[in-house]
Amino acid sequence: QLRVEESGGDLVQPGGSLRLSCAASGFTDHYGIGWFRQAPGKEREQVSCISSSGLNTYYADSVKGRFTISRDKAKNMVYLQMNSLKVEDTAVYYCAADHHLLFRPCVPQMYDVWGQGTQVTVSS
Repeated sequence: QLRVEESGGDLVQPGGSLRLSCAASGFTDHYGIGWFRQAPGKEREQVSCISSSGLNTYYADSVKGRFTISRDKAKNMVYLQMNSLKVEDTAVYYCAADHHLLFRPCVPQMYDVWGQGTQVTVSS
């Protein structure tokens, strides 16, 4: 069974840092991983994505220079390091997998295996 599970969400002050983790299981071939977020009353939006090889990445403009995505293929883990957090980064963060060889557009519609989400709250 294909599965992804997020962890690492927390309450943090503005300017602080968090690292989210995404554990993938059940995959036997290529898959990209994306991080998406959804704030109350807003649509789910893309944050960052990484290709199966780890060589290709995408960042939303709102997080460029602050967030870094990485993956450890041996451990089937993907991480999202979030620095200089802002109040507007508050949301439920979801990890999702695109079970595909190619690095496709980083949009929710392309991703077919979703985790349950982890809450990130940035507040003083």
